[in-house]
Amino acid sequence: MNDFLVENLTQTVGDQTVFKNLSFIIHDSDRIGIIGVNGSGKTTLLDVLSGRLGFSGDRSPFSRRKDYQIAYLRQEADFAEDKTVLETVLSDDLPEIALIREYELLMSDYAKADPQRLERLMAEMDALSAWTIESEVKAVLSRLGIHNLTQKVKTLSGGMRRRVQLAQVLLADADLFLLDEPTNHLDIETIAWLADFLKSRKKTLMFVTHDRYFLDSLSTRIFELAHAELTEYQGNYQDYLRLKAEKDERQAAYLHKQKQLYKQELNWMRTQPQARATKQEARIKRFGALEKELAQSQPQKQLEFHFEASRIGKKVLEFTDVDLKYDSDYLFCNFSLLLQNKDRIGIVGPNGVGKTSLLNMISGDLAPSGGSIDIGETVRVGYFSQQIRGMDENKRLIAYLQEKAETVRTRSGLISVTELLEQFLFPPESHGKLIAKLSGGEKKRLYLLQILLEKPNLLLLDEPTNDLDIETLAVLEKFLENFSGPVIAVSHDRYFLDRVCNKILAFENGQISQFVGNYSDYLAEKNREKSNYSEPSAAETSLTSVKDKPRKTRLTYFEQQEWSRIEADIEQLEAAIEDITALMQDNASDYEKLADLQNQLDEKNAELLQKYERYDYLSDKQNEK
Repeated sequence: MNDFLVENLTQTVGDQTVFKNLSFIIHDSDRIGIIGVNGSGKTTLLDVLSGRLGFSGDRSPFSRRKDYQIAYLRQEADFAEDKTVLETVLSDDLPEIALIREYELLMSDYAKADPQRLERLMAEMDALSAWTIESEVKAVLSRLGIHNLTQKVKTLSGGMRRRVQLAQVLLADADLFLLDEPTNHLDIETIAWLADFLKSRKKTLMFVTHDRYFLDSLSTRIFELAHAELTEYQGNYQDYLRLKAEKDERQAAYLHKQKQLYKQELNWMRTQPQARATKQEARIKRFGALEKELAQSQPQKQLEFHFEASRIGKKVLEFTDVDLKYDSDYLFCNFSLLLQNKDRIGIVGPNGVGKTSLLNMISGDLAPSGGSIDIGETVRVGYFSQQIRGMDENKRLIAYLQEKAETVRTRSGLISVTELLEQFLFPPESHGKLIAKLSGGEKKRLYLLQILLEKPNLLLLDEPTNDLDIETLAVLEKFLENFSGPVIAVSHDRYFLDRVCNKILAFENGQISQFVGNYSDYLAEKNREKSNYSEPSAAETSLTSVKDKPRKTRLTYFEQQEWSRIEADIEQLEAAIEDITALMQDNASDYEKLADLQNQLDEKNAELLQKYERYDYLSDKQNEK
């Protein structure tokens, strides 16, 4: 039995109940997405399930196998800084993994490797059928952009550390994978690969994410955390939206009937003398219960963005032949752009190509290497950066905002900072709280509020969907639709880009290409271009080449061995699939047997897909000159 049973799980921090009496079952192959506003306890729930944090009460709320294993992707990596990437990613828990680690170390310096040791090692890997695992390890590392396995962890950038941490978890031998914001620091293509990988490997997941495409693609159940309680919805994110709307409609209809009943009973209470009969006393008690129910069912405050922006003139921003150099390489060159009032520009591309640097040049934090940037005199830039700037965490929420303003003019009129905090889902009892006590998402929400207080008329958003909950993102997207000035956003969140943007700047091969439309329009255009694509000549690329291309490498010794047998492996898998299909036809009336055969067929199809991907990779590498 692989089920993980949770009964009456409660967690309190100080005098605050984070969640109370949560009960649910995690079945094998479930993919459960957790949603809720920042501060509702999503990360705390993962911490408790992983064992990193204790639970309230004396009796354990968990039932599972004694050898049940959990792998946990936390938001913050906890690495041994002096270990290499390979040592970090691959533990010694399995003998196959230990062999793969040794094999990779030998292959990293093949010229100095002991041939006899290498031969014995390969024989041991054959005996344990470790090549399949080794192939998956290479595929995962390659898709996550991890190539230098001997590099020390302490030398890695924040984004690369996150990828190493993700690889470490994905390659773990675990029954349950807990993933806290797994898409952070990943580009759109890698996010799509991650969703496909998790589905094809049939891993049991519970994950927190702000990425609604990822949530919709991957989840089979949705858990919503709110007001210390958990509500479950079957299906993916679209199913959740539909079921939640239906539930809200039923609740609204029920409350309407209760309010009508309350009015009738209130009239009776006002006209009746002091109760004497037993029936009257019972009716009075029912009235009291009804009054209490209606008081508790008052609608919760909804997050609101109603900020006025400063007026902006006709001249906003113009880039003319702008170059940006990093060390001796150009990130981009000869870039020109005329920004207009109603532009909603999404910036996309791989990590490290200069997207954030482009925003930094607009904000004045970075000077271009060449060309000119002309910004209008009336422009007031609001920059929502990835790293929170200028926030003293030793200050209290109310004092932090009052440094900017005591009152704020919104479309609804003049309101106080305390009212504004409540609109941003910070209840009155939290206004005196130290900023350091807030969750990461709450700090980001407060940071956004502080930026909007300054009445910007040009918004720069660098990965705005990181750490913000889905409810805040939905309201932010609505606010941006009505924002009177232009918006430029760097994002890997396809849902956000589709909702907000009307233009795309794509960093591609050392150039910045401009497309009209949202991200889905951009993808459609790129697919149309693929059929007519041809390699540019050296003359065509000489002006825009930004970095020396890496030297093409030939097949390694292991890859040569894999290449020599991969076609036979594919033929065997295809034959096995044909045999299973024939057996399914022969056992069409035996539902138990049919279910078992279907599982076998799914596994073989997943293996075949992986082999096809490896074949394409090895074939391309074999043909490189």
